[in-house]
Amino acid sequence: MRDTGPQVAEGKVLWHFTMSLDGFVAGTNNDHTWMNGVTFRPGLIAEYVATTGAVLGGRKGWDATGDDRPYGGAWHGPIFVLTHHPEDARPADRVTFLNCEPAEAVRIALAAADGKNVEVFSPTIGRQLLELGLIDEIDLHIAPVLLGDGIRLYDNPGSAPIPLRPVDPDEAPAVVNVRYRPSEAATPGD
Repeated sequence: MRDTGPQVAEGKVLWHFTMSLDGFVAGTNNDHTWMNGVTFRPGLIAEYVATTGAVLGGRKGWDATGDDRPYGGAWHGPIFVLTHHPEDARPADRVTFLNCEPAEAVRIALAAADGKNVEVFSPTIGRQLLELGLIDEIDLHIAPVLLGDGIRLYDNPGSAPIPLRPVDPDEAPAVVNVRYRPSEAATPGD
């Protein structure tokens, strides 16, 4: 398995998350502390800071993370939070609360992104945009941790499978193989 090529700013809509090996993008109550200590390849965060023009997220995630800016505060662009109740949202600098259809939220975010990418940081909004055909890429960083509970990336019981293809046209669609061992901290009886 090889890593993907560098991210580029092409005005794409990316459904972007770090995900646990068992498919969770947040722990219970939108907890993200499990990501502390996750190591990414050198330069990856700078890549996303440089190529992201706007972020689109949901209200539950916004309320859970507060005024935290993406990428440890290194990114300073516009954030759009899709909500049915913008009137009671906690305001913040460069954050706009939208009460509209997801497709309209994407249009607004793409206009604000000024040719750069829009990153979708919401499992629910990402699923809706995928169903509307508005996701250009799903960009995942799979962390070597099992959460067991929390918020799944894609939770849509009863839906038909959605086949995916690699972004690189020279790469054959294949299963991604990973192999891990439990760390000493996970040994029962400790």
